Amino acid sequence: MSGSSNNTLNTSVEEAQGNAQERRAKGEFVRGISGFRSVLGEDPDFPSEPNRYHLFVALNCPWCHRVTLARNLLGLQDSITMDIAFPNRTNDDDPVEANRWEFNPQRVATLTGTTLPECTAETATGQNYRLAGEIYAAEGSNEASVPILYDKHSKRIVANESAEIVRMLNKQASALGSLLSEQERPDLYPPGGNGCGGQLRSEIDMLNEQIYVNINNGAYKAGFSSSQEVYAAAYENYFDMLRALEERLASDGRPFLTGDNFTEADLRLFPTLYRHDPVYYVRMKLNGARILDYPHLWRWLCRVYALPGVAQSNSLVHCRQGYFGHSWNNVVPHGPFRPMSYPEAYSHPELAELF
Repeated sequence: MSGSSNNTLNTSVEEAQGNAQERRAKGEFVRGISGFRSVLGEDPDFPSEPNRYHLFVALNCPWCHRVTLARNLLGLQDSITMDIAFPNRTNDDDPVEANRWEFNPQRVATLTGTTLPECTAETATGQNYRLAGEIYAAEGSNEASVPILYDKHSKRIVANESAEIVRMLNKQASALGSLLSEQERPDLYPPGGNGCGGQLRSEIDMLNEQIYVNINNGAYKAGFSSSQEVYAAAYENYFDMLRALEERLASDGRPFLTGDNFTEADLRLFPTLYRHDPVYYVRMKLNGARILDYPHLWRWLCRVYALPGVAQSNSLVHCRQGYFGHSWNNVVPHGPFRPMSYPEAYSHPELAELF
């Protein structure tokens, strides 16, 4: 498995950009770097206040899924508002620009033949923008990605790096107006120090790096690179990492990756594994095995899915529409239906014993 860190790049958050243009020309998928990196509660322009901030997301996007998970698990649904883009980007005939995230609740999904009830118009800027790119353009940026953490008071983007948004929502949850008490609310990144807290953070950091390189970003290198060599390496690293995580959970029967408590490492793994069986197995060419074939990982997946707010943080309809609706023929598969349909299967940890 790959994933060693260095002094200049946090490889649990972003990918090295060296020779990026050349690597892309050779068929490698190279993820770009987010440009808005203010820190909520530390930057004086962005104080931690309830009802001030807003999220722009797309539910099919796994990086957005991290953020919607954090919002729900931390009890911030009422104090941080949210707009949801249609899962497919704009078409070539779009009057402004193709391949852009669009806030268009009237758009019809090919999978369902209807509009998607989760999709919204843009409600935070006061400008009723249709494209996420217009939110960036208002600040002189040519970026166009989601998620975006947005300040409704100053009409400015705070941050657009998902890992950093999750970290600041966790740290500032109480000041942001969490509905949960400190006793009820998970601490996704427990404080450091010389005791066990520091050791736990080191363990989370290690897992974050391995999961990002081999699983989160690795799935995209397997699915979207056009080089057979790049695909093969990403495929091998992905399944090596799944085996290592299965062994970690099996070693002592721990419920979560670092032990008894759900942490940031679990949160960052969940969006990819949630998509694996019904989407990535086919779309990302990761057909070596299903998560269902790893009994401890399957039970972990079901355990996380059962946590309050997790099931409501995403939609596999959006995931199927987004990934397959962006494929060469735009046809969205209906399955799988064995052992049962998804996400219903995630409520059945016992399935791991049957297959």
